[in-house]
Amino acid sequence: MELLDKLNWRYAAKAMNGDTVPDEKLQNILEAARLAPTSSGLQPFEIIVIENKELKEQIKPVAWNQSVITDCSHLLVFAAWDTYTKERINYMFDLTNDIRGFKNEGWENYRQMLLSSYPQKDAEENFNHAAKQAYIAFSQALAAAAFEGVDATPIEGFDPDAVDKILGLREKGLRSAVLMPIGYRKENEDWLVNLVKVRKPMEDLVTVMK
Repeated sequence: MELLDKLNWRYAAKAMNGDTVPDEKLQNILEAARLAPTSSGLQPFEIIVIENKELKEQIKPVAWNQSVITDCSHLLVFAAWDTYTKERINYMFDLTNDIRGFKNEGWENYRQMLLSSYPQKDAEENFNHAAKQAYIAFSQALAAAAFEGVDATPIEGFDPDAVDKILGLREKGLRSAVLMPIGYRKENEDWLVNLVKVRKPMEDLVTVMK
């Protein structure tokens, strides 16, 4: 129940007080994202952690001037691969073999199936698929932040092309997918802080088929 209590506590903070999130908590949030499941285990994204105030100031105008961009402790940018390549796929399969210390015929056959499929697809289709995987990790990081008592605000309201340019992501084969400022709520300036959380009732959300 502790996790559910924390998820009930969390909300999308609209104002943060600038206090610094301890490194241990930050690392736990990032580790939760790292441990998230992804399609074929490829983890087709990177997380850019921004502490630099000047970079935050550059991003704020292209993110609807939201104050949490600059008032947060750290700004996490979830950036998905711009496409799938043979090199990227092989890296993850080779890493798996190295860590596990053996090769598996079924696993190697699966590698070849992906190599004959993903790299030949349209880059935009591949990016959209990779972005979905980034969102899985993003959601897990969001829950981890709540568990750590850290506020985290999901932000899709930004110009991804502008953010990509500011951070030089395209040159790295990445495209920004979603932003997550983390920090601590500034209660006296946040209109949302004392409002009751509203979610659909379970019966409107879940259908059980027996």
